[in-house]
Amino acid sequence: MSVQHKHFLVIDNGGTNTKVVILDESGRQLAVVSFPTDGVERRPGFREVNPAQMWRDIGKATKASLASAGLRGDEIDAVVPVGHGKGLYALDADARPFMDCILSSDSRAADLATEFENHVSKIYPISHQHVMVMQFPVLLRWIKEHEPEKYRSIGYVLSNKDFIRYFLTGEVHEERGDASGNNLVNLESGEYDRRLFDFFGIPEMFDKMPDLVNATDQCGSITHEASENTGIAEGTPVYAGMFDIDACSIATGVLSDDVFSITAGTWNINVFPSKTKAPEKSGCMNSLFPTGDVLVEASSPTSAGNLDNMLRMLSKDRKQTIDYSALESMLSSTDARFARSIFYPFLYGSNVNLGAEGTLIGLRGSDSLEQLLRSVYEGVVFAHKQHVDQLLDVLGHKPKVIRISGGACNSPGWVQMFSDVLGIPVETVAVTELGGLGGAICAAVGSGIYDDFDEAVEHMTVVERRFEPDLEQTAIYGRKYTAYEDLLGVLDSGWNILRDMQKELEV
Repeated sequence: MSVQHKHFLVIDNGGTNTKVVILDESGRQLAVVSFPTDGVERRPGFREVNPAQMWRDIGKATKASLASAGLRGDEIDAVVPVGHGKGLYALDADARPFMDCILSSDSRAADLATEFENHVSKIYPISHQHVMVMQFPVLLRWIKEHEPEKYRSIGYVLSNKDFIRYFLTGEVHEERGDASGNNLVNLESGEYDRRLFDFFGIPEMFDKMPDLVNATDQCGSITHEASENTGIAEGTPVYAGMFDIDACSIATGVLSDDVFSITAGTWNINVFPSKTKAPEKSGCMNSLFPTGDVLVEASSPTSAGNLDNMLRMLSKDRKQTIDYSALESMLSSTDARFARSIFYPFLYGSNVNLGAEGTLIGLRGSDSLEQLLRSVYEGVVFAHKQHVDQLLDVLGHKPKVIRISGGACNSPGWVQMFSDVLGIPVETVAVTELGGLGGAICAAVGSGIYDDFDEAVEHMTVVERRFEPDLEQTAIYGRKYTAYEDLLGVLDSGWNILRDMQKELEV
């Protein structure tokens, strides 16, 4: 097979950072241009982005990535969007953006989500999903109740990467993986189910949903307008793409239940592909995976984004440059005994109680800043362990290895901590931008360069480093994790008291 000189451009739009990545058919990374996702918090709990600004920023980054790779726009063979799951991206009846987009870290509809989750047994046999605060139908119901004029203006509802693909092609489609992760799809039929829209009290939105497509389907090509903005040649094929959980799982070669995928970024995402669905009592989510399997997921917004936010809060003006090399030195020179406080990484939401907030317990006057920060690192890993334990309960045994992606991969000390806390080997792969690699694999399969995901992964994914658990550290972390869980039980009855106080202060 001759597969020479193919170039794939992937737009990976995350909740914290957006990246434009160019890779070739062997998975080699040729260029990366990154910029912060320009989120706006107009009210506490609201996390939005302006679509016009997002498109301008993507255009600049795409042109910069072409320049960095030394490529012309007509040397790109395919474009693939990858994006954060959930959130809400809407067009009006004329297929035009008319409102700010809602990011997946938005928590405005927390009370509604709790109300719907209390009755989730009515729909779980259909969608095999629990209710999350940032899912389409929850946010749509909130808009219906609080911003009815905006609600009436909605003509199409899209996921993040499908919204970006609309800008690229002018065509409106929704990819099945994203839709199934949003409590919109019957997992047996793979199609929208009207009963789900009725459950959330938004029956009129059933007819506002775009046609469903699969990740490897070609969905149009670069328009003249998109070419002007991005520098990519008009007519370049654009594939449906995936949400970032799927992209990172595939990029790391997670294609069976022998290997778990962890994404430690803005979100705490833990998944494995399965032939069977997780039951409701597991607390896990099920969605359609591009390989045809079901992806079993346990996740929450409790991961590495908490570290960045804490570092910003501790800086003088929230804009101070962070010295990650100093933090890495701190991790490598200390161990599980160093930090004595417990940090709950709930700055954007929690995985235990929708009312829970970020919390630091056990801080002493003699503690150093370094001890506090190590507690933050550990708290993020403990939150991941809660979800990994959910997956282990479903699967019934440990995987052979965990493949990790997300911002935490930039810190070997943090990846070692994951292995120590979980007691399972953890591997990283050679490419740093795994959402980009997943998108490139999608394009390679969609365009027929490789027959399927297994063949594409064999040629494009390379394991770079393996971290083995230190059993002594694992034992210490086990005691700390017990304290982490026990204290959560003590706090459980107090979150609503805190939330009520905060609401009173907002008035």
